[in-house]
Parts: sequence; C-alpha cells; structure tokens
Amino acid sequence: MKQHAFEAQNQPVWELIEAALEKPSQEDNSKLLAEHYLLLCQHLAIAKERLYDATLVERLNNLVLALYRELYRYRSETRLNFYAFFKRDFPLAIYRHRYFIALALLVFVLPGLIVGSWTYFDDEAIYTIHGPAEVRGMERMYDPEARKLGREREADTDIFMFGFYIKNNISVAFRCFAGGILVGIGTLLVLFFNGLFIGSVAGHLTRLDYVDTFYPFVVGHGSFELTAIVFSGAAGLRLGYAIINPGPFSRLDSLRLSGRDAVPMLYGIFLMLVIAAFLEAFWSSSTTLGNEIKYAVGALLWALVLLYSFSGRRYESR
Repeated sequence: MKQHAFEAQNQPVWELIEAALEKPSQEDNSKLLAEHYLLLCQHLAIAKERLYDATLVERLNNLVLALYRELYRYRSETRLNFYAFFKRDFPLAIYRHRYFIALALLVFVLPGLIVGSWTYFDDEAIYTIHGPAEVRGMERMYDPEARKLGREREADTDIFMFGFYIKNNISVAFRCFAGGILVGIGTLLVLFFNGLFIGSVAGHLTRLDYVDTFYPFVVGHGSFELTAIVFSGAAGLRLGYAIINPGPFSRLDSLRLSGRDAVPMLYGIFLMLVIAAFLEAFWSSSTTLGNEIKYAVGALLWALVLLYSFSGRRYESR
C-alpha cells in the first residue's frame, strides 16, 4: 500500500486519538485510548517498515508516546498515596517484571551455590576468589568471640553502620540497574559476581563451623537485601531488553519507556534496602539476642517478603 492510501485509510483514527488526548480524563476518551493503543503501535511499525515519509513516522511516534504516557502515567494523587503504592503499584510492578526477576535470580543464585559448595569442600578454594587479607577480615567479622557481628566498626556506633549499610546496599543495587544500559550485560555481571562473593563466603564460613554466627546474622536482613538486589537486576535487564528489542519505538524511546516502567520498582527497592540496612545495623549485629529468636524472626520476614512479592498478580487484570 502506498503512503497516500495508508494515510487516507487511517487518518480518521489518528484524528480521533488526537481529539481524545485533548480530554483524556473523560470516561469515553479513556476507553477509546486504551482500545486503540496497540493499533497505533501497529501503524507506526508499518510506517517504519515501509520507509514512509519521516514526517508521518514522527507524527505516529509522537502519538504513540503521548498515548503511552496517558495510559501509564501516575497521577499526582497516586504519587502521594503511599498506601496505594505499596499495596498495589509496587507488587504489580514486581509481577510485570517476573520473567526478568526469574533470570536475575538464576544468575545470582546458581553461581553462589556452585562456588559455595566448592569453598565448603576445598579449604584452599576461598583464596582463588579472595585475597588472604579479605579472608582474615571476614573470619574476624563472624568470630564467635566478637562483641559485634558483621563488618568491623570504623566508629563504635550502630547509627554509623546504618548509614554505611545504606550506602553499600544502594551502590550494589544501582550498579545492577544501571548495568542494563550495556544491553543487560553489566547487570548480569554484577549479579554473577555478587552471587560468587556471597556463595564463597557462606561456604567458607560454614566449613569453619561459624554457623551459629554467620547465618543468624544474615537471615533477618537478607530477606530484604537479597530480594532487592534481584529486583534491581530485573529492572536492569528490562532496560537491556528494551535496547535489544525496541518494538515499534526507536531504541532511545524504548529505553525511556522501560525506565519509566521501572520507577515503581526503584521506589520499592530503595525502601527495602533502607529496611535491610536498619535490620543489619541494629538487629543482625546484636550478640545479646538468642539465635532461636533471630531464626524465627528471619523466617517470618522471608515469608512476608515472598508473600508480598507474589501478591501483584491479582492486580494485573484491573
């Protein structure tokens, strides 16, 4: 079909969409926009494939972007409604990223399990991943005789460590997310090496029989911290996928749209990391709490985080 015939055939639909975008809050217009979104994307793809005039392609591209923003934008009252965000928006974002989460989880956990088994059965394996000074440092951190568990205090206050843990956690999560710009390769590498690090430490400390110090320390905050890292990886992989498969959009527009989709994930991830840092500084590091209490609370936290993470499916069709 020639461009002139294509325009003549679809011009009424485009004008209808443009008119509806002027008053999108009206119920009829909102329904019309939702029904015509995929059709408009198809028109844009056809125009690009057939190398129609750049003016037409630009018009359709702008229409698709405007329609997308209207369908998926967050109204100001929703942004301020924290209850609605944490009840619906964040778990729904988790559900929509579920395939990327599954891939991120695999890349994060599988290397950790393999290396953890290696360092558990081979007492020299840890030195292929960490230097001797690092190994001695981690052994001191979880020494049963330590007054405080975890990282050595540069200042003898839990408040200081709370800030340190926030900075460290957010740094890892940011690298996971930003690595998606490199078509997802950066994200995969960050997940892979963090999995190696955690797995090697766990295997080595288990071999040394530091079980009663290491696992009670990580079980509480790990539910928030490790899950948030996987979610960050999923958001980064979403960016990478948008570059590899932009669909009807340009790669830059696809990247922008995927970044906007990831915003609810990033808000929720930030809160999870703050909670993890708080628990790590004030709860996990305590040597006065019994291990039974730490395990019980840790199990409860893991159950709550997992239940919450799977709760978004019921909102998908709404």
